[in-house]
Amino acid sequence: MGTGRLEAFSDGVLAVIITIMVLELHAPHTADFAALLEEAPPFLAYVLSFIFIGIYWNNHHHMFHAVERVNGGIMWANSFLLFWLSLVPFATDWMGENHFAPVPVAAYGVVLLMSGIAYYVLQSVIIREQGPQSRLRRLVGSDWKGKLSPVFYLAGIGFAFVAPVISECLYAFVALVWLVPDRRIEAAAENLTDVE
Repeated sequence: MGTGRLEAFSDGVLAVIITIMVLELHAPHTADFAALLEEAPPFLAYVLSFIFIGIYWNNHHHMFHAVERVNGGIMWANSFLLFWLSLVPFATDWMGENHFAPVPVAAYGVVLLMSGIAYYVLQSVIIREQGPQSRLRRLVGSDWKGKLSPVFYLAGIGFAFVAPVISECLYAFVALVWLVPDRRIEAAAENLTDVE
């Protein structure tokens, strides 16, 4: 079957995830800057998570422009990704409400790590289904970002128990690396007939 329903469902889930995250932000009860500063940790956690969800939505969108068809395996792999992404609001809220305490920061890293693994699984299932000469396989190339990210997530999980601020910097670094979409996949989205 085509990719339309899978993409529409995924877009809907990601929109709900962002909505849940923003609903967890609470306005201060007083009208002064001190009260606003107390809300800074939840807001910063929200910003980081919003960027991550945006990155996944962007890359998911571009990836499926290079996919010709989907089957049950691809749909289940996509659901596996959406499962881990659906835990981002919980991890974000826990981390922000506890002002980046070690255990919530580590748990946030686990959710990011598993989301990255799930994205890799989805990508691999698509390539296996569509063959080693598929458009997506050619576009993925060496996938240095995909290989580097889990290393930083694992380091962030470990550092959470020593210096959570280092973990947050590592997570933010991964987000910065992924902010710019892969130009090869963008080219495929713009010109489906010639991707090389």
